[in-house]
Order: sequence, then structure tokens, then C-alpha cells
Amino acid sequence: MSFISFLLSIAGALVLYKMRKNHINFGITVLTGMFFGIAMGTFFKESSLILDLVGKAYVSLIKMLVIPLVMTSIISSITTLKNPDQLKRIGVKSFAWLLSTTAVATAIGIVVAQAMNIGAGISFTPDESFKAREIPTFSQVFLDMLPTNPIQAMAEAKILPIIVFSIWIAAAIIIESQRHPEAIKPVKEFIASFQRIMFRSTKMVISLTPYGVYGLITTIAAKYGLETILPLLKFIAAVYIACILQLVLVHASLVAIVAKVNPIKFFQKMSPALMVAFSTQSSYGTLPVTIRSLVERVKVSEKIASFTAPLGATVGMNACGGLYPAIVAVFVARIFDVELTMSHYLLLIGVTTFSSIGIAGVPGTASIVTTVVLTSLKLPIEGLAIVMGVDVVVDMMRTLTNVAGASVSSLMVASSEEEFDRVAFNQSELVET
Repeated sequence: MSFISFLLSIAGALVLYKMRKNHINFGITVLTGMFFGIAMGTFFKESSLILDLVGKAYVSLIKMLVIPLVMTSIISSITTLKNPDQLKRIGVKSFAWLLSTTAVATAIGIVVAQAMNIGAGISFTPDESFKAREIPTFSQVFLDMLPTNPIQAMAEAKILPIIVFSIWIAAAIIIESQRHPEAIKPVKEFIASFQRIMFRSTKMVISLTPYGVYGLITTIAAKYGLETILPLLKFIAAVYIACILQLVLVHASLVAIVAKVNPIKFFQKMSPALMVAFSTQSSYGTLPVTIRSLVERVKVSEKIASFTAPLGATVGMNACGGLYPAIVAVFVARIFDVELTMSHYLLLIGVTTFSSIGIAGVPGTASIVTTVVLTSLKLPIEGLAIVMGVDVVVDMMRTLTNVAGASVSSLMVASSEEEFDRVAFNQSELVET
């Protein structure tokens, strides 16, 4: 069996290679890799885990790019701003869009969970191995945002301290360039050149996406089969339905009504980032693809994409910070027979919205926000243990929705700041990777 799965794994990779050589649409090729992965993992189980190495290598390559890409993009973008007021406007608008869409996502999560009556008929069985995540204090989170050691922050992949450090350096460059422009010119030219190198490196890694998705989805399908999914099928369905409603009712509507562009075309252009997000389950890891898709495919300016997209990977995540904690709260309340009132729902919306700022940059955002929500509503935190078994399955759609929210927020900010090339968006063909 293992030999057959090995041969089929190679055959699948060759099919993907042929599709790329024949210039088949990049999105279709990635989807093909995803379907191959589902088939391999479902039918061959542990025998197909040889592809796990491919998936892990792909994720490592993407994460390798995040810190240098974000740093150079932010510094380069801010130093080209017309004035400091523009940075302030971009920051306020980015926070406003990210948090408002998260608040709406929470409301959608509540409605879907109630409509589907999730949690009904399920009894609570204590899990002795479950340990609740510790909720960090606000002061600790605030201090963690400040890079006491930028090199350590880079090594530990802490994105918020890196954003703060990059903005600080960019501000120093602006001030110093006004006083000693000739002395600062080589630094600005180096950063601009290095940014071009990082974009080229990103393009090289993204070209491997079909193979990376193939390996990642195979591993997920092999490790989390139907026996894991069936007991909590309604819960999983609720999360996916809520995410789809967020994408269609909120994201697509904003793109069509506010930005006044074709939402189908927008999501087509963002498809590489969305597919990578779905496969890797990492908004942070998807950042290089998100920024590149926004700049080269959607035609959002680098200065907006390089600021709002990284911010959206840690603040106001629509799914992990909004709809998922809401669904879990209703789920746990139903299991423990706790009646939630309108005041509870309003508190729920407020807590999720502001928690997405308060725990920004903390690993395991979905679990942390959910813990904060359950504590605020005085619901048993142990109830979270029931759904942890399918966390990987729901995290795929959660991450896709997070990345979509950050991308839409970037478009909203760019459109209002006239940093969105509408003509190029409408005229350009989809850029093949």
C-alpha cells in the first residue's frame, strides 16, 4: 500500500508540474492540488504522510519571507508618504475597518449558532488533558507590543513588535532625510532595492503553492478523518456557514458598494492568498502572498497593503476574533443549559471586538479570544475542550476568512486614500504566478 501511495504521490506532483508548464490557470492548479490531497489522505491515510514533508517545507519557506518582507515594505512605504497626517489617517481607517467587520462577524456567528441550535443533544464529558489558555493582562500585551529586543522579536516571529519597530525606523528616516538628505539617500535606496528582492523571492516561493497545498491537505485529510469530524459535524458546518456569510454578505458587499469594484474579480485576484491561508491555517504565514496579491493583482498601493495587511494578521481577525468565539459561546451555553439574553449578545459583540486588539500578537488567537468571551459570559471554559478536536478542520476556513477580511480592509483604505488603481484593476488580466 505504501509503495502504491508513493507512486501516486509522485504522479500527482507530475500532473501539477505539467499543468504549470502548460500555463493552466494558477488557481485551477492549486485547486487540483487540493483535491489530490483530499483523495490521497482519505484513501491512503498514514501511507500518504510522506507528503507531510512537502507541506512543512512549503510553510517554512513562506515563513522565512515574512519578517524581511514586512519590515522592508513598511519602512519603504511610510518613507514615501506625502506627510505624517496620511500615516495617521491610514492607521485610523485600518483599525476602523478591521474592527467593524469583526463586530459584524460576531453578530453573524450568533445568528448562525442560534438558527442551527448547535450544542443541543451533546453532553459534556470532562477532558483531563485540557488546560485553559492563560489570558494575558492588558499591560503585559502593551509591553509585548514594544520591541525591547527587535532581533529577538524577529527570531520569535512576533509581528506587532516588528510593525512598531519598522514604523519607528521609518519615522527616523523621514526626520533625518529632511535634515541630511544626501546621507540618508543610500539607506532609502538600499531598502527599496531589498524590497524588490523580497518581492521576487516571494514570487519564487508562491510558484510552489500547488505542491505545498497538495502536501498540506493530504496530511490534514490523513490525520483528521470522518471519525473525528462526524460527532461535531453541526458545529463545523456552523463555522463554515458563518464564514461563507461573512465573505458574501459583508466582504463582497463592501467591495461592491464601497470600493465599487466587481467582488468576484476581487476574490479571483486574491485567490492565491486565500488558498494558501486555507491550507497553511496561518494568517501570519500567508502575509507574503497576501501583500503580493494586493499589490500586483488587485493594484492596491504598496504603502497601504504593507501596512493594513500585516495589521490585519494580528488585529480584528473576523473569524478567529469574531464569529468563532461567538459560535463557541452559544455552543457551550446550550450544553450547560445557560440561557443567553440580549445583554449577553451585546456584551459578546463588544468583548470580541476589543479583545481582538487586546490580545493582538498572542499565539492561538482563536482560543485566547474564546477564553476571554467564555470568562466574560461566566460560561465554563472547559466547554472549549469539546471542540478542540476539530480545531484544525475549522481553522482552515477561519484563516481564509481572516485573510479575506484583512484584504478587503486594505482595499477599503486604499480606495478612500486614492491609493487604488481602479483602471488597472479593471483592465488587467489575472497575473499568473
